[in-house]
Amino acid sequence: MRFFTVLREITGKKEQTLTFRKTATIDAVLRQLARQYGKGLKEYVYDTKTGEPKGFLQFLVNGKSIITPNLLETRLSDGDVLAIVPPVGGG
Repeated sequence: MRFFTVLREITGKKEQTLTFRKTATIDAVLRQLARQYGKGLKEYVYDTKTGEPKGFLQFLVNGKSIITPNLLETRLSDGDVLAIVPPVGGG
């Protein structure tokens, strides 16, 4: 797991290794992180009305963007690196 900007501030880490007994999904990773880091992480990642990850966040697995209507069900394999990337602005 890699953290950027606000999530790095919330977690106090650049990266973290998570271990699961079964095949993990993005949903399982987010739920574990929410339990570990609490309200700040939940409020940043989840839309309070829908319970889905906020639309402005981009999810990368091994550097490749995951764009699917079933994002939370995306399965992760041993050694995969998940990154949650906030929007990038500039001018």
